[in-house]
Amino acid sequence: MPFSRRQMLGGALAATAAAPFISRPIRAQTSAYPARTYPRQVVDLVQESLVIDMLGPIKIDIGPAPMTEKMAADFRASGISAFNHGVGIAGTDARDQVLSFFALWQHYLLVNSHVFTGVDKMADIVRAKRDGKCAVIMGVQNSEHFLKADDVKFFYDLGQRCSQLTYNSQTRIGSGSTERVDGGITDFGISIVEAMHKVGMLVDVSHCGDRTTLDAIAISKKPIAITHSNCRALNDHPRLKTDEAIKALAAKGGVMGISGVRNFVTSKDPTTVANIVDHIDHAVKLAGIDHVGIGSDADLNGYDDMPPEVQKAMRASLKSSYAFRDKLDTDGFDHPLKIYDLTEELLRRNYSNANIKAILGGNFQRLLTSTWGG
Repeated sequence: MPFSRRQMLGGALAATAAAPFISRPIRAQTSAYPARTYPRQVVDLVQESLVIDMLGPIKIDIGPAPMTEKMAADFRASGISAFNHGVGIAGTDARDQVLSFFALWQHYLLVNSHVFTGVDKMADIVRAKRDGKCAVIMGVQNSEHFLKADDVKFFYDLGQRCSQLTYNSQTRIGSGSTERVDGGITDFGISIVEAMHKVGMLVDVSHCGDRTTLDAIAISKKPIAITHSNCRALNDHPRLKTDEAIKALAAKGGVMGISGVRNFVTSKDPTTVANIVDHIDHAVKLAGIDHVGIGSDADLNGYDDMPPEVQKAMRASLKSSYAFRDKLDTDGFDHPLKIYDLTEELLRRNYSNANIKAILGGNFQRLLTSTWGG
């Protein structure tokens, strides 16, 4: 029997009726996505899978919004078992900013423990799936808060489980993807990678420049991740990864998460879920089915629901090479049930059930288990 978006969200909403209600939302929640029906095979696949979004902030446009019944329903209905809640934090006060970020959001997880749970080991994600909750991985899309190698353990002990080596610009560690010159990983950067391996923190090179990406893969003694990027062979964008990098990552046992951000998917319209799966197809052909996952790089509703002034500030903070268009979200991948749409397209491409489960989260489950422990 097919299930509609409205039925799934409605069922999850009913399940939250007895949950603690904290306050009214900061802004109205939107339900702009159209009602539609999903085949039973799609619903079963998502519900059976451990779905891991390796870059999915809880909210991308505002701070911690007071939990509402609708928000809780959307998270529960999404089918996503775990989100890597990472943002880009940079500057001379990065350490203090990250400390504040962790304190704020870890408190939010505790207050809303009926919806979320924190992550120490992979077992916490498995348990969240069993309990009908969403596990939240604490990550940072930069590593400027590591002022010395010993800081890696300090932040690990505070709960950080994933760190991107650089954001878009040059740091003491290496070069970002929109930096004019990419000098690769520095000596200090090598010490940070080694410290991350020692404590069991996942190394992420999503925003790193080409040479910095290849350097990190080469010097790493353990598999690492590209948590959220796409294939430059399909879209010539500096934030995307070369075939060389994707193959090198896979050769070391790493996993690449494919993003749904519109300008990373294609350079022209229309841009749909089918175009996202084109990147999955390409990465699978290059690296093999065991090395491809999902890293949406957006919250449940995407960027186009952001308040205009917040989106304007975000656009202004990034270089023109990002090549933003009017819309930021991919059509059909801009609502809480987007994983169902993605799964439907994977089935349409004749991926097997086992391979779809690997892409949705099984591959990152393997990588995170080897990095953190079970």
